[in-house]
Amino acid sequence: MKEQASAEQKLVSQELSSSDRPTVAEQVPSQGQRKAAGTKGQLDSKRRTGRLLGRVAIALGKLGSGLGNSILQISRRGFKGHSIWLLSLAAATFSFIIGQGLGGFLGSIPRLPGFSFFSSDSWQPATIIRPQLSPLPAPKETWKCEVVVVGGSLGGIAAASHAMQSGATTCLIELTPWLGGQITSQGVSALDESQMLRYEETLSQSWTEFKESIAQQPVQLPAWTNLPPGRKAADVNSCWVGMLCFPPQAGVVASQQLLQAALKKSPASRWSTSTAFKGAEFDATGQEITAIYAVRRIPRNPNYKPKGRFSSEISSWYSWDSDSEFEKVPIRLQPPAGQRLLVIDATDTAELVGWAGIPYRLGSDSLATTGELNASRKDNSDCTQAFTYPFILAIRDDQGASIKTLERLESEYPKEEHRSDYDLQGFPMFYGHSFFNYRRIVSTVPDDPRTADPRPGDMTMVNWNRGNDWTFMDPPLILTAEQIEQSGQRKNWMGGLSTVALRHAENHALLFAHWLIEKYGKEKPLSYLSGEESLLGTESGLSMVPYIREGRRLVGRRAYDQREFAIREADLRVDMPGGRDFSKTAIARIHYSIDIHGCRYRSPSELEGEAASAGTLENNVRPTLIPLEALIPQGVNNLLMGGKGIAVTHIANGMTRIHQSEWHIGAAAGAIAGWIAVRPQLHLTPADIPRKRLMAQIRQHLTKQGLGLDWHDESRPAAKPGSSPAQNKVSVRRPPVEAAHLSAYESEDASEEEN
Repeated sequence: MKEQASAEQKLVSQELSSSDRPTVAEQVPSQGQRKAAGTKGQLDSKRRTGRLLGRVAIALGKLGSGLGNSILQISRRGFKGHSIWLLSLAAATFSFIIGQGLGGFLGSIPRLPGFSFFSSDSWQPATIIRPQLSPLPAPKETWKCEVVVVGGSLGGIAAASHAMQSGATTCLIELTPWLGGQITSQGVSALDESQMLRYEETLSQSWTEFKESIAQQPVQLPAWTNLPPGRKAADVNSCWVGMLCFPPQAGVVASQQLLQAALKKSPASRWSTSTAFKGAEFDATGQEITAIYAVRRIPRNPNYKPKGRFSSEISSWYSWDSDSEFEKVPIRLQPPAGQRLLVIDATDTAELVGWAGIPYRLGSDSLATTGELNASRKDNSDCTQAFTYPFILAIRDDQGASIKTLERLESEYPKEEHRSDYDLQGFPMFYGHSFFNYRRIVSTVPDDPRTADPRPGDMTMVNWNRGNDWTFMDPPLILTAEQIEQSGQRKNWMGGLSTVALRHAENHALLFAHWLIEKYGKEKPLSYLSGEESLLGTESGLSMVPYIREGRRLVGRRAYDQREFAIREADLRVDMPGGRDFSKTAIARIHYSIDIHGCRYRSPSELEGEAASAGTLENNVRPTLIPLEALIPQGVNNLLMGGKGIAVTHIANGMTRIHQSEWHIGAAAGAIAGWIAVRPQLHLTPADIPRKRLMAQIRQHLTKQGLGLDWHDESRPAAKPGSSPAQNKVSVRRPPVEAAHLSAYESEDASEEEN
């Protein structure tokens, strides 16, 4: 056995170029080829029977053991001074019969479909019942994929790119018309990243090159900006939330170019926008995904533009059926013959996880659940972080057109209730360290955003805590497992979101735009960009979909002294005991403040369950290694998480959700999935990598893809071979900044509370 393990290690450690992929070995029959074990009702019945018989068997075992011991004790004491050998013989015989019977019974139990006393991971059942889609239209397209990425979010495009760079045939589907997630369709085109890592110049080569690609994209701006054609995103960049703010279209083009470049190493890969996830197919055990189902919508109008009211569009976007607006194309994504699939859930709400019933947590966690110092007093699945519809304001006199349009809005909640929540929190609207310059995505003149007075033609992307954040849980945004079941979405997935919550948030954002123009439009004329002038690509001027900070969060497998692994508050904080060392299985290194955008009910309640005291600035947070176990779910062997849905607590999500973190988690998931996919003869799953001591090979692979770190020192990553500090800088037009200003890590602390 040692020789066999050594040979496997030697095989895995070989260097493989994209043109030197391992040959596909003859495949053993997969679990999916085994005959399905009865109907759901039969399985449930057998499962209940198994549990009952198991309890009976254990009780009999205890009874037998107790009687046997009693008889033996009596035999040893004897009766009136004489040994009773007959009773000794009876005790031995009784114990043997009970032992044999119990052993034989327990040995037969695992053959009952759907139940097992013993399994490899936390006593998981041998068969897990997964949802069955109904209706399930015949696919008009069948894609052959080794890796499937569900969701073209920021983490999703990173995952797809790195899987393709690994040589794996990769397929990606994205709900919206734009790739890129939070930097494009969600409107947050202002990059948040760790000031500490940026100052140390230790951000990864992969992330730095993507930022540079965005910065170099040409931008198309309205004629009234008076900017000459051919301007790049770097030329108009001047904001103080971070080092790069840009029109979302620059992120769209950079995302597309990222995948096009990776296509050279995996020419059979493909991707599709305007394509909704619908569900999956599993093998007979329910532990292996064998196919993904999706539906692509093709606009009948060639000049189609999303409404920017996702609450009214979501049902059409997810429906199987063609309608007056879209032709629909059902798609099946499956592995090539004889191979298995690797799947990455990179959706912002962990849609695949939610649909399939894979264990996850939703909302805030209590002290009793996580043991975190700043955890809430109760678990509350309603209490995910606030979500936001960004929009864009320009300094431009539109003769009152914007205010007239926004005044026509009808709101279900009283408008004054919305307006009572708006506040710039002490920041000036325009001058210097201002609200407008905070996420200014277009600056017509080079300036310092911390001191400048914005000029006509300048534009800001608005994403503000006491503004367009929707914090209310009346109702909550993300459907619980019970609500998914009750709404029929196990059979016909429709996104798993509350359309009522979406609509309230849309109105809240539009009313905030109205409030800003009405209150500050006399200082400088303000225009709300919508329709043909919208840089967010929608009729309403809101982002296509909301910026979602927190969705479903994976429940991990047993790891690092936890039965159900999750990264916790103490793992992040430098000022708390109990932080764990994840270097043994680390696959990414991230850092940021713990930024909690809270939840509340319309009527103040002590039962909100928010971890209100958990937020802290990044000088209290250590650069954190993300272990592979945070990406691996319970009960599914070929799935990885590729974004915000990793195994973290509600508090830890406040640090792991930002741009830079999501990128590195997705990139690592894609690189690992690709590495496994091109080695089918090893029959590996992601969980095998730590078990079979393959982390050294994975890290070598990550380093080759510009994701390498110093895995033994959390305080400082290793320098990349042949790199220089300048490689971590983005070509942005920014006046010199004093070194003392950056070294304090304080200049942008206020901004971190507003992402």
